[in-house]
Amino acid sequence: MSEGKPSQVGTLLREWRRRRRLSQLDLALLADSSARHLSYVETGRAHPSRTMVLRLSAALDVPLRERNTLLLAAGYAPAYRESSLDDAYLASVRTAVDTMLAAHEPYPAVVVDRLWNVLDGNHAMTVLMDGIPPHLLRPRPNVFRLTLHPDGLSARLANLGEVRTLFLERLRRQVNATGDADLRALYEEVSHYPAPAAPAEEDPTGDVGPIQVPLRVRTPFGELSMFSTMATFGAPADVTLSELAIELFYPLDEFTATALRGLSAARHDLPAHGEGLVGGA
Repeated sequence: MSEGKPSQVGTLLREWRRRRRLSQLDLALLADSSARHLSYVETGRAHPSRTMVLRLSAALDVPLRERNTLLLAAGYAPAYRESSLDDAYLASVRTAVDTMLAAHEPYPAVVVDRLWNVLDGNHAMTVLMDGIPPHLLRPRPNVFRLTLHPDGLSARLANLGEVRTLFLERLRRQVNATGDADLRALYEEVSHYPAPAAPAEEDPTGDVGPIQVPLRVRTPFGELSMFSTMATFGAPADVTLSELAIELFYPLDEFTATALRGLSAARHDLPAHGEGLVGGA
């Protein structure tokens, strides 16, 4: 390695540091190192140990997948395993996910990966998935495509403009935070879907509920209003687990709660949760 020529790991670390808007001194303090040593690492004048790569990755809050990339760039073996959700290794996690999905009935719940691909969902998700064409379900449904594509849920959203703005902001922040090329490609795709006409300016003094942008879905049973929360696993040591999230939807009003309970009572003949929800699975 020639002096002054950045190494691959040094270049990647510098990119992550700049993404987090930290100076070399800021990062050195967080990682219990020195700004001089960090400068040497970034420029290729010093090669970081495996421990240092992991320490800097933790200080920069680098996702586990990218921590493995940094280790490989430095010439070390990956530190974090990447498993399938169906592997025996993650059996306890699979059980926990199944329990959460079932327990959340009669309200919708869905499991997604880092790219917002749908991995599983409960029976109640049919209220959001009904009428979605096959081309949006294969090889796997994607939350952003399902919601914003003109052939998807967008045609049934009473507040598509608000939801579109919220979703694109969420995805843009995730792209900026991770630098993930696949997420960036997804953003470029869905941001070019047709946008709805601008709504009339709303009265800022009007009544505002506890949720700024609920999901307002037109259905044959009336307009359902929902909000959601995201559940993740604490202290993951597996790449797949670190990227797994469960979105839990809740009714925003009593009409929606009653409708979802009624739909659940009428679905006793449906297959086990998730069957038919994930195209090609």
